[in-house]
Amino acid sequence: MKAIVTVIGKDRVGITASVCSLLAQHSINILDISQTVLQEYFTMVMLVDTSACSASIGEMSDLLDQAGQGQGLSIRIQREDIFNAMHRI
Repeated sequence: MKAIVTVIGKDRVGITASVCSLLAQHSINILDISQTVLQEYFTMVMLVDTSACSASIGEMSDLLDQAGQGQGLSIRIQREDIFNAMHRI
């Protein structure tokens, strides 16, 4: 299953590395990634493949949320089909 991961927070060294490392620990493959810094805010959006992940999307959501809180970031994961349905006009 594909999912969308978003990361937002104050820019600092190592954000991409820490998020990607956490995803790799759970066998989540990054298919596409886009990141930018808007003034002092870091933003990243990733399309990921969760098919090899043993954790549920809900469990990953909790893990990413906890990791984000510890780093002053907002990290969210959402199933691709739900993301697309929410953004369809």
